[in-house]
Amino acid sequence: MYKYNDFDSAFLAERNRQFRTQVERRIDGALTEDEFKPLRLMNGLYLQLHAYMLRVAIPYGTLNPNQMRALALLAAKWDKGYGHFTTRQNIQYNWPKLKDVPDMLDALAEVNLHAIQTSGNTIRNVTADHFAGAAADEIEDPRPIAELIRQWSTDHPEFQFMGRKFKIAVSGASNDRAVLKAHDLAVQIVKNDEGEVGYQVLVGGGLGRTPMIGKVLNEFVAADDLLPYIESVISVWNQLGRRDNKYKARIKITVHELGLEKIRELTEERFAQVRPTFGGADQALFQDIQRHFAAPAFRDGGTEGFDAAYDSDPVFRAWADTNLAAHKAPGHAIVTISTKKHGATPGDATAEQMREMADIAEEFAYGELRISHEQNVILPHVHKNDLPAIHARLKAADLATANIGLISDIIACPGMDYCALATARSIPVAQEIATRFEDLKMEHDVGHLQIKISGCINACGHHHVGHIGILGLDRAGVENYQITLGGDATETAAIGTRTGPGFAYDEIVPAVERIVATYLEQRDSAEEEFLQTYRRVGMEPFKAALYPASEKKVA
Repeated sequence: MYKYNDFDSAFLAERNRQFRTQVERRIDGALTEDEFKPLRLMNGLYLQLHAYMLRVAIPYGTLNPNQMRALALLAAKWDKGYGHFTTRQNIQYNWPKLKDVPDMLDALAEVNLHAIQTSGNTIRNVTADHFAGAAADEIEDPRPIAELIRQWSTDHPEFQFMGRKFKIAVSGASNDRAVLKAHDLAVQIVKNDEGEVGYQVLVGGGLGRTPMIGKVLNEFVAADDLLPYIESVISVWNQLGRRDNKYKARIKITVHELGLEKIRELTEERFAQVRPTFGGADQALFQDIQRHFAAPAFRDGGTEGFDAAYDSDPVFRAWADTNLAAHKAPGHAIVTISTKKHGATPGDATAEQMREMADIAEEFAYGELRISHEQNVILPHVHKNDLPAIHARLKAADLATANIGLISDIIACPGMDYCALATARSIPVAQEIATRFEDLKMEHDVGHLQIKISGCINACGHHHVGHIGILGLDRAGVENYQITLGGDATETAAIGTRTGPGFAYDEIVPAVERIVATYLEQRDSAEEEFLQTYRRVGMEPFKAALYPASEKKVA
């Protein structure tokens, strides 16, 4: 992973010093809240429903053990003992006191972490495939590209006050684990017919009140051209994007209104102007960055210990079946640690749990952790023989839930429990769904099914791309939950279709039960997953189950 140099450290120290002064001025009344707002947002500090919230960047989701311990320190010393991992691979602290925030930022700086550009109308934290550098289906580790974009975009003078925020994701694998097509801009590492490695660039994706799937702007951008090409795309949008209406200011609207061909034409014109200004310094920097992402020296050895535990321990076997993924190195696996214990808040981890995950990574996982956009924690490199010991440690820390990809592995935003923008609760709905299907002992029979929940139209819970998406809204002061079906966050990305009228809070869990029961009735076999069944049979059987009274009236 990337290690800060003297320039990076000095830059961050000065940035934090300036913000400390700004906080002091706010506390003593020299700055009003309106004056302070743009300053705090530039440093990742929000004013939420009950308190300030600090959003810390975890660039491309990568952490080392000391960084995870620093996140635990912030939770224990300056918050209420926990942090919340988000769908942008960040972590949020929901209860800091304003006077403590500068100390929190200084503690982060000691381990090369910050909160810069986790808010505001700028280029946000660049996200990546959480299996990057480990996945068996990967062409190339995309994290060096993500780090190059991070350095280029940090305090970029042209892109600090745009019409709206701008989100970028990168991936180097054939399977999309980064939700590329739901981003303003996405970079996919590809090979051309000659076997050369380059980049496919997608543009115009995004969720929120106008969800859209990203489109391919350029099939193959050469390695030397990527950064000036990205700058050209964002520059075109920054000039043409609407500023009269923030709800129509994202690049997806610009692409929709002008058309992809026009955006491509304007980007090429801008690229012709921008490319000569890149004299090669970006490629020299990229080569230096790549050195920081060398793969660990994977150890050799058989997997007898893993095999014996898998054959003899059904609890370990269930966890291995759901929480492990294929690794590119022989004898190794990728471990996903679920933060979704049944009844827990999705994405939350206590300080003690963070410390234990850091210790496990240091002892068993080559000193590396990842945060996924699915709000779980990844050990990307683990030798299989260490898995029984890791499982035992996770079990003792209440982190061994065997549910990755199952119905209780729910993405949920903080909702009305914390967020000032929310119009309904998300967390209790997620908790009740997970608890209900655990009580029914159904989720392993149901198999792969992704539920995503948002507490408002901004869609921070990615509900549009959930197999079952749930959107909480306010209807005359009463929580009302709309359901969409058929969303997909992978390489076959799709926006879910709304089923019909929404459901009251006490009706939403039974509604999900009816959807699942319909799927079990309709599927061809246990091997046919929910999304496959939905695509085969369509919406009607599910609507009939959800709205039986209206069906009778139609009949």
